Amino acid sequence: MLPPIDEIVSNFEFLDEWDDRHHYLMELGRKLPPLPEEAHNEANRVRGCVSQVWLETHVDRSGPEPRLHFRGDSDAHITKGVVAVLIAFFDGRTASDAARADALGLFQTLGLSEHLTAQRSNGARAMMDRIRADAEGVAAAA
Repeated sequence: MLPPIDEIVSNFEFLDEWDDRHHYLMELGRKLPPLPEEAHNEANRVRGCVSQVWLETHVDRSGPEPRLHFRGDSDAHITKGVVAVLIAFFDGRTASDAARADALGLFQTLGLSEHLTAQRSNGARAMMDRIRADAEGVAAAA
């Protein structure tokens, strides 16, 4: 099970060396619940990532405002860790809050912006864009 985003941020702050943060990122990826095989489909695939990435969005409409829940997976260990960080950051937010959330700021705080390769950074932005688009679509329909 993924730790809350505040715990992830604290753990990143505690780890001084990028190598340690790199290993922690992979550990977070291993904590993602398995994505069912049927969810590894074109509708869930995130375009713009060099690695294969799938994000599945579920909408909980039981409250006054729809909340988003995410599941995801990747075929690359580091990228799967990035998926885990984004899920920890966005999961459970209202659609309108998720649409406004500053995931790029989070990546800067964690030091991921400066330590991920250009290709992985582009992939992370593609994931953020996908989540934001899903959130905006749900918020507009609410």
